[in-house]
Amino acid sequence: MLRNFLMATAMSAALANGALAQDATTDIVDTAVAAGDFTTLVAAVQAAGLVETLKGEGPFTVFAPTDAAFSALPEGTVDTLLKPESKDQLVAILTYHVVPGKVMSTDITAGMTAATVQGGEVTFTLEDGVRVNDANVVTADIMASNGVIHVIDKVIMPPAN
Repeated sequence: MLRNFLMATAMSAALANGALAQDATTDIVDTAVAAGDFTTLVAAVQAAGLVETLKGEGPFTVFAPTDAAFSALPEGTVDTLLKPESKDQLVAILTYHVVPGKVMSTDITAGMTAATVQGGEVTFTLEDGVRVNDANVVTADIMASNGVIHVIDKVIMPPAN
């Protein structure tokens, strides 16, 4: 099943005509900016004050929700999260999308968990493709100079404390 996912991912990446350039000399933030489909994520990273961290040495694994994933949140959610008074909540959500170290798709096994920078854990499943919690990984293994990006189709929320 993982082989089928990897082949489908490679094919979709090839068909995307380089929408996400796999340039291992560009950091995670610049890779996301260049892709053009992560404007909400980049704005959120900026509002949360995490740009320098994600431009840092790493390595980091980032599960990057697309603009469409953010648009699927209830109306007004993104606007509220981008307000200065919501910074702590925004930081918690964004850091829940980041795992320290480099986790490649070939490292993922069914039922595997990984601790996030936020402190919670994400769980991976391999039924019907690779999933992190309840989000599908739609493009995997986009290399950056300081880690790897996996594009996901949903914003994943940290567990309530």
